[in-house]
Amino acid sequence: MAENKTSIPKGTRDFSPAEMVRRNYIFDTLKRVFQRYGYLPIETPAMETLSTLLGKYGEEGDKLLFRILNTGNFLSEVTHEELALRNAGSLSARISGKGLRYDLTVPFARYVVQHRNDITFPFKRYQMQPVWRADRPQKGRYREFYQCDVDVIGSNSLLNEVEIIRIIDDVFSDKNFGIPVLIKLNNRKILSGIAEIIGEADKITDITIAMDKLDKIGLDKVNEELEQKGVSKDAIGKLQPIINLKGLKEEKIGRLKEIFQNSEIGLQGVLEIEKVFVYLNDLDIKTEVEFDITLARGLNYYTGAIFEVKAKNAEIGSISGGGRYDDLTGIFGLNDVSGVGISFGADRIYDVLSQLGKFPDDTGTTTKIMFVNFGEKEEKYCLRLLEQIHHAGINAELYPDIIKVKKQLDYANNRGIPFVALVGENEIKEQIVTLKVMATGEQKKMSLGEIIALLS
Repeated sequence: MAENKTSIPKGTRDFSPAEMVRRNYIFDTLKRVFQRYGYLPIETPAMETLSTLLGKYGEEGDKLLFRILNTGNFLSEVTHEELALRNAGSLSARISGKGLRYDLTVPFARYVVQHRNDITFPFKRYQMQPVWRADRPQKGRYREFYQCDVDVIGSNSLLNEVEIIRIIDDVFSDKNFGIPVLIKLNNRKILSGIAEIIGEADKITDITIAMDKLDKIGLDKVNEELEQKGVSKDAIGKLQPIINLKGLKEEKIGRLKEIFQNSEIGLQGVLEIEKVFVYLNDLDIKTEVEFDITLARGLNYYTGAIFEVKAKNAEIGSISGGGRYDDLTGIFGLNDVSGVGISFGADRIYDVLSQLGKFPDDTGTTTKIMFVNFGEKEEKYCLRLLEQIHHAGINAELYPDIIKVKKQLDYANNRGIPFVALVGENEIKEQIVTLKVMATGEQKKMSLGEIIALLS
């Protein structure tokens, strides 16, 4: 079968102009909110050294890293014996020293350490760039996708967690995306406390990875996975009443205080959750915030609060998630610098906005008015009018070719341009413009000043 030379890799996509206008609406909205809370933009390279990336996302995360072959003859230092062994792990380490970034948080931690003498702490940054994961493509899951992150690093204050929740509430409010969402909140210290009191403290990673799948595979499958990972049946039994803990957040907090009487770390997590809710009770947060004891989030670097955001009326997974990491910079040589942040999945937000019909009508139109080209004399005159419209900050264009008017109008119609300017010999003499409303076909004569006022 002949190779399709025009195909793209699975899990990646092209974006049409109409799609890009909508995507830019998402990015612009997020930027506007992030900046309102005092966050500053940075960018990091698409590729990082593997030493930066490996070991930060857990065993499963490491498997999903896209690795980049060394330049030149990358097999030059590999022996025939090593090739014959076909050991992917050892070969990969010899022929690849770089990888595409898996997320924006680890590169951010590397950035903070590398530029620590140039930034002011607490450091508040936002970052919007693509990331890559060698995952199995499926609905809502891509191999190349954009993340839009906000993080504040260099502060232990729980006010930062509260601010993250306020940002989520702002982003999905009716004045912005207008998506009804549920914010799930938990604390990794609570999960560590659970592992401790059931007698499996050393299995915390296995327990969190399994619990993170609870919504997808159900409790029975989670218990099976825990047993396969070596968690004792006695410990799994002790886990069940905690996983199934119901009631209002105040009731859950009260019950966990009793459960964690002999777990310092678990009790600390409960007290942190309680304090966050105390702050939230005094604020006008429109979004529902749920205390979910089973929320785990699989990334190993989280140590405190963890967040997950789900759209209520759309068939898709989480559209945002994050948490606190107490010492992510420590792996790069800068200890005891705590941070907290959240990532907004632009691609999933796009899908939800599309499903719910929430994109504003005008996001599909980049040009507000197009000048029809009647001939050389008319196009020279229209260029001067076009210049004034551009100076007024209005998106406008002049059709570049002198062709039949019907084809030019078809172009405007296909582009979704709402107004067309007709400037012929008579209009030039009268110093006016005939404005055609494409939606209705109505035409009226107007001065350039009136048109600018209308379009502004």
